[in-house]
Amino acid sequence: MSEDTQKMYEGLFLFPQAAISTLDAASSHVQDMLTKVGAELIAFRKWDDRRLAYPIKGNKRGVFFLAYFKVVGTAISSLERNLLLSEEVLRFMITRCDHLTLEQIEATEGRTELADEIKLRDEKKTDDTDSGVRATTKSQRDAEEADAPTEPSEASEDTPAAPADAQEEAPTESTEEPATS
Repeated sequence: MSEDTQKMYEGLFLFPQAAISTLDAASSHVQDMLTKVGAELIAFRKWDDRRLAYPIKGNKRGVFFLAYFKVVGTAISSLERNLLLSEEVLRFMITRCDHLTLEQIEATEGRTELADEIKLRDEKKTDDTDSGVRATTKSQRDAEEADAPTEPSEASEDTPAAPADAQEEAPTESTEEPATS
């Protein structure tokens, strides 16, 4: 029996939370992996970004992509090998999806919504850079404050220096109690 016929597969791909800022790169990475093995992509969408049940490679949150594709059965092993070697993909799961009809699969198509989300995130990124908003850590702020030159206070510039006899120190009150004998 020959496996030259294409079969329908479902793939779920997990990326680290940092991929949310580069959704375009993450989604194109999955699509490139699929086209590299000759898969015909039927439906593709960002499934969800959520908290993981346990940390994976130090990541507590992740972004999931769901893909339905047709490919020759022998190409799955090379696809899995490529995904295992990929540094971007944290986990993946590929299963046969004979239980779904083509209409059900096409109903999950989400490339246009993904493109809209990518566009909105890029617009927000440019708006943030235009408004001068930038994220800094506490250590960066502390370093900037330490490097900033100290400016003299306004009182010392605007008010004349007090005469020498007016600068006498005021008597200080002692907080110590006198010793009793």
